[in-house]
Amino acid sequence: MLSIRTLMDGVIDYAGLFPPALLEMGPTVENYARDRSSADSWMLSRLIVPVSRLEEFERHAAELLPASNDPVSDDCWVISALAAPAGEDAFADDVDAIEAFNERHLAKGAGAVCIDTIECRAANSAEIDNALEQLPESIFPYFELDHRSDVRGLVAAMAGMDAGAKIRTGGITPDLHPTPEEVARFVLACASAEVPFKATAGLHHPLRHHAESVGCDQFGFLNVFIGGCLAWWADDLSEEWLARALDVRVLDDFLIREETLGFDGLEIGLPQIEEARERFCHGFGSCSFQEPLEDLVSLELLRPDEAAT
Repeated sequence: MLSIRTLMDGVIDYAGLFPPALLEMGPTVENYARDRSSADSWMLSRLIVPVSRLEEFERHAAELLPASNDPVSDDCWVISALAAPAGEDAFADDVDAIEAFNERHLAKGAGAVCIDTIECRAANSAEIDNALEQLPESIFPYFELDHRSDVRGLVAAMAGMDAGAKIRTGGITPDLHPTPEEVARFVLACASAEVPFKATAGLHHPLRHHAESVGCDQFGFLNVFIGGCLAWWADDLSEEWLARALDVRVLDDFLIREETLGFDGLEIGLPQIEEARERFCHGFGSCSFQEPLEDLVSLELLRPDEAAT
């Protein structure tokens, strides 16, 4: 399905360091190196690394990083760094550490890796403004917002800025999982303000399902990203409509064709999917890269040979 390949192109940020995988740094960078060089790398984007573990990353990745004198080449590894909350003094220290890291890897002969994205929590618009003032233009920030609150004001603070919003769509306990209505409210607020978003946690499988391991329902990445793409293009989409799309548990409830995706009478084609992904639904963090790929094959949305093309 070209529609699924377009939807999933570069959508996964690999977060092997985090639950439930909770891998050590060595296996994490080895997995990322393997998957970057595989035929399935079309679905892979950044590696997620906390700023506090950058030196550890460098030790383990030293022999795996591509040798390049051009750190912005296609061979360059790209990291999204998890920083201290925007309202803490430690945030400025983390920005300094990121700039020092990038400077080290600009040196001739250094391993080709750069940090071009940062992720941090923000509690109010003042924290967002302060963080944006401290960040260099080369770093794109995602501000994690509390889905339990009205995020419209915080999202509005990012409108017109080179920044995105982040939503936590799951966790290791049921209370960390938002409702479909809360996710719908977040996505619609971002769409209204034309602020891109990314998601993290709980998106282990394509469709919404009950996860026995945490004792609650979890979102599917198809629900979030098909819903997000439709929200980007639709005018006056209701929270109720999008919540229903986020709660879909049977593949046939979505309209999935070779060159279109849709739900409940709303359908978009490849150019619209591509633009929505580029400008709005940026991606999601996953502690597994192979599992989403294998699930798409099992649903016959990708053929085994197509997954490795």
